[in-house]
Amino acid sequence: MTEPTSLSAAAVAVLSAADPIEKVRLSRATAALWRSGELSGIGNALPPSRPQRPERPPLMAPRDVPKRKINQGTKGRVALLHALAHIELNAIDLAWDIIARFTGEDLPKAFYDGWVKVGDEEAKHFDLLAQRLSELEAAYGDLPAHDGLWQAAEETAHDLLARLAIVPMVLEARGLDVTPGMIAKLSAVGDAQSAAILQIIYDEEIGHVACGKHWFDYLCKRQQRVPQKAWRELVQRHFRGALKPPFNEPARSAAGIPADFYLALELDRNPESLNRP
Repeated sequence: MTEPTSLSAAAVAVLSAADPIEKVRLSRATAALWRSGELSGIGNALPPSRPQRPERPPLMAPRDVPKRKINQGTKGRVALLHALAHIELNAIDLAWDIIARFTGEDLPKAFYDGWVKVGDEEAKHFDLLAQRLSELEAAYGDLPAHDGLWQAAEETAHDLLARLAIVPMVLEARGLDVTPGMIAKLSAVGDAQSAAILQIIYDEEIGHVACGKHWFDYLCKRQQRVPQKAWRELVQRHFRGALKPPFNEPARSAAGIPADFYLALELDRNPESLNRP
């Protein structure tokens, strides 16, 4: 196989790898080449409409995936870690897709630097979770998973501003809300190893959300749009779910998303949240 000669071609190679181990390897190798300057051109290779996926796990609607409970012994923890590994595998592809899909947007090198770093870290996260699953005598693919994350990518494939509004600033920001609770529950059942992995993921995901917010603001300035107003319009147009409190306001603030950015929209869509304690 010919080695990619541009960043977008290398991104397409990651997206085209079905085997998760190979996807991780290509992601980390591409990031190293980019950082070293050995891969310097952006290019304009076209990404596939969907990334390649392994035969397992079977994909189903989110509502049909069995619920996971950490306190159900090893099986419960395996189910949680498997679900998180699936999210991280999608996150690898989302990072490289944003690099390859929007090369016509006249973006500065710093944009690509940021998303290459995200892709590298998402690959690391998947690898950590896969190793932990192995230690628990399980593997990625053993359980069913859902396809909701890539549906968000398809919904925003035409518009970089919409992609940034939905993927990092809604979906990944949601991870900041729920991960501290998962860490606490894993610690409570004595699984310090899994809790430590989730802490690494949580700390680095703040940077991923911040990357999305930074470039969202950059594009809003270029398009002469007010960021908060633009974000609310894009979420209402492209995100079918609900923004679910409670919100991790310190982590979101650390990522550059102030509370007034999302609280007003959450109340617009869920007025009953005014009555929540």
